[in-house]
Parts: sequence; C-alpha cells; structure tokens
Amino acid sequence: MVPETALNLQTELPGWEVPSPPTDLIFDDGEPLESNRHRIAMNVLIRSAQQVLRPRPDSFVGGNMFVYYSRHQAMNRDFRGPDFFAVLGVEANRERQGWVVWEESGRYPDAIIELLSPSTAAIDRGAKKDLYEQVFRTPDYFVFDPFDPNSLAGWRLDLARGYQPLNPSERGWLWCETLGLWLGTWEGAIDREPITGSCSWLRFYTSDGDLVLLPEEAAQQRAEQEKQRAEQEKQRAERLAAKLRELGIDPSNL
Repeated sequence: MVPETALNLQTELPGWEVPSPPTDLIFDDGEPLESNRHRIAMNVLIRSAQQVLRPRPDSFVGGNMFVYYSRHQAMNRDFRGPDFFAVLGVEANRERQGWVVWEESGRYPDAIIELLSPSTAAIDRGAKKDLYEQVFRTPDYFVFDPFDPNSLAGWRLDLARGYQPLNPSERGWLWCETLGLWLGTWEGAIDREPITGSCSWLRFYTSDGDLVLLPEEAAQQRAEQEKQRAEQEKQRAERLAAKLRELGIDPSNL
C-alpha cells in the first residue's frame, strides 16, 4: 500500500544452500500509511481476523510489515510487505517483528489483502499480484480501495492456470477459501472516521453471513443484549405485580 520503487520477482530455488543468513534485517521503514482511513482499514482487518482465529493458536495475522522471502534480497529496501496477511499452521506463541520465510520453514502467507491508493494501485494489481502468484503461491489475494466501495477484487490460485478471478456473491462479497470467510463492504463509522456520515469498510463475514465483530463491537453487543434482558425481566416483573394486584394481593408483602 505504501509506494514501491522496485520489486524483484526472482527468489532462491528450493534446495539452494546459502552459507549464512543476513543479520541486519529491518522491520520498519518509518513511512506512514496513505491516510488515516487506510490505517484504520488495515487494523480492522487484522483485529477481526485475530478474533476469528483465536481458537487456532497455530495462526499468524500481520499487516504493513515486511515479508522477507529470499536471503538474496534481504538487502533490498525497495519493497514493502502486504497490508494484511494471514498464515495458518505455523509455530504458535512466537515473537515476530516481520515474516522471514526461511525462519518459518519456508511458509508464505496463505491469504493477502492490499489496500489500494492512487500511488500503489498499479503495483498492487500488477507486480505484487505477479509476486504473490508466481513466488509466494498465496492461495487467496484481494485488493480494495478504502475510498472506493466498488473496488473490491480477488483471485484464487489455480496451480495449473495461476490466479483466477473470483466471482462476487449476490451481495457483492468474495469468498476467502483459506480463512473460510466472506470479504465484503460494511457501511458505518469506525474510530471517528469519517468525521461525519459513514463510509464503506472492507470487513470479514462468516459463512452464514454474520459480520465478524471487532472486540469493542462484540462488547457493545453484549452490553446491549444484557440491557435488553434486564428490560424484559423488569417488564415481566411488572406484569406479574399487576396480575397479583388484580387478585387482591399486594406484591410488596410477598
């Protein structure tokens, strides 16, 4: 999502032996995201995916961080990591500043999402897409512009034919086979963005079509449900008291 001045599509072949891996990897280039909306959109995807994958400790979700996929390219500072990516079936409870493929038993991201912007759209749909298809072999790839609700597109990897475009559902959602979730837009405001009104956010939905809630949304939902239950109990008690009075019984004496 941040600008990329170069993207080398070559990688080491399986079985190549490299004497010593680099020890000076960088994991933060200090460059900001394109906009506040891009930052929030990325965090929404990461945090909601973490909610879904909580029962799977063998999963990792990251975003806007470097993915080092070749020792030979470790010194190349001109590429950036995906805005969102998820990897399944990996070592749990491990601290990671970035995703270093040769330290992860050769595992690449299983699902990637890039957030488009005017300065990155061509790369995200071109060179990056080629990289994820031909080198990473990432099964599911999606792109979305937080400022364009009609920009969602996705591809599923066919080992024989490469990336094949995904067809949207009747709701305009795309299915992410790897995560077992839908990707679709949701209208609203998150973290006071936008300042007024609402906008379209890329969100995850369950296979049944339910929105994957952020932790604060889940907490608010529970609070509202508790409030509704309390109100129902109050109404039930008031009806019972009224019935007792009809029978000549004072509820306060019970």
